Amino acid sequence: MSKIITHNHNNDGVDRRGFLNCMAWAGSGVLWTLAGGTLTSEAFGQEKMKEAKGELHFVQISDSHMGFNKPANADVTATLQATIDKINGLPQQPDFIIHTGDLSHTSKPAEFDTLDQVLKGAKPKQVFFVPGEHDTSIDDGKMYLERYAKQAKGRGWYSFNHKDVHFVGLSNVAALEGLGKLGPEQIQWLEADLKSQPASRPVVVFAHIPLWSVYPDWGWGTEDSAQALGYLKRFGSVTVLNGHIHQVMQKVEGNVTFHTAMSTAFPQPAPGTAKGPGPMKVADDKLHSVLGITDVKSVMKPHSLAVVDSTLAAE
Repeated sequence: MSKIITHNHNNDGVDRRGFLNCMAWAGSGVLWTLAGGTLTSEAFGQEKMKEAKGELHFVQISDSHMGFNKPANADVTATLQATIDKINGLPQQPDFIIHTGDLSHTSKPAEFDTLDQVLKGAKPKQVFFVPGEHDTSIDDGKMYLERYAKQAKGRGWYSFNHKDVHFVGLSNVAALEGLGKLGPEQIQWLEADLKSQPASRPVVVFAHIPLWSVYPDWGWGTEDSAQALGYLKRFGSVTVLNGHIHQVMQKVEGNVTFHTAMSTAFPQPAPGTAKGPGPMKVADDKLHSVLGITDVKSVMKPHSLAVVDSTLAAE
């Protein structure tokens, strides 16, 4: 674990004193509430969470890997279906779903078809996507862009506003090896996009590979994220959602909360605990305890987002 980044020398202008790094592999989940750059937590299911009523409510899922059939999960369609069942059973219906990439395992049409079919069963009918490297590695992302990014810019980036929150979907999977990369064209677009937004408006950024340096030796970070993060520092509330590493990790720097989600397909090892990243086999009866969803709501006060991770295991 000694190579996990606990001090980042990137000159991105983000306050390092607000640093928090945590991991959660299983259990009932934690409610994180961000207000004024301060993160507080409580156990999933406590009375306060039950009473929370949010104007904004959406769910993040990630890394479905349709087409994967190795021992780590021989039926990824079934676990994606369990994920949709979990979403459909939430007490409050989400406004929409965000999928942070690796929809498919090998970018094949049949894999995308299967994903689409399962997602049709979700109560929220609007789904926003960003690409993962498994969605773009075979045909340079042509099929992904045709199916899921017709209105996007470049290699799949875009933005929209919803309930006075500004959402930015980024594509950082152009490089097939090493760290993720945004590229100068996308960073220039991001600067222009954010200039039109008031600093008081909460911002949610979502991309596949983490925008903070989780574990560079495994490619778990984005090499040119510092400039992008610099454009976000003037906003009072920024939430950055990622996938790729198939486990929950969280960090807070100033008013920016970074959060990575569990996969719907299979877990990966914690940073530095294996020879490298990749599908990790767990006991069959434990699989649902390391897969899950991220549920995001605005609660209690303006500019606050509560982020709750819950597994697919029966509660």
